Amino acid sequence: MKELIKNTEEKMNKTIGVLERDYKSIRAGRANASVLDKIMVDYYGAPTPIQQMAAVSIPEPRVLMIQPWDATTLKAIEKAILVSDIGINPQNDGRVIRLGFPPLTEERRKEIVKEVKKIAEDSKVAIRNTRRDAIEKLKALKKANTITEDDVADGEKKIQNLTDKFCKEIDELGSLKEKEILEI
Repeated sequence: MKELIKNTEEKMNKTIGVLERDYKSIRAGRANASVLDKIMVDYYGAPTPIQQMAAVSIPEPRVLMIQPWDATTLKAIEKAILVSDIGINPQNDGRVIRLGFPPLTEERRKEIVKEVKKIAEDSKVAIRNTRRDAIEKLKALKKANTITEDDVADGEKKIQNLTDKFCKEIDELGSLKEKEILEI
């Protein structure tokens, strides 16, 4: 049973990790290198992340600068950014690509906050699904007479405590992201 609870906690931790990664990729009006994480560049026939092809820096709060190690890849990087869904037009000066992050309008901020809330709710659903699966496994162990009724009750209580803890963490992360978006 300890193994089951440990595995449940690990799955819930992974859900939090996915949530944090999703939040990092949300464009919130400031330059943020993680918006490039999902963009793949066709580099000699192989899809390659921009971070493996170039130095990415933030010279100003609203500007992201991409300086490829191989100057011949500049056009391919620019093309990959244009076809991506980040909504920023790259400016290529022949040596580096600059991405200017426009300030967010009030309407756009509200849209992003809705997206943040949706991602948080999806994460909570994933946590609850993990809880349900763990409780089903507990009941299966009880049915196989591997554990007692008291063990099932104890296990359910521990799993519920984990669920409450991770849902609270999701709420806190969501509130921080909302605050960050609304205060920019």
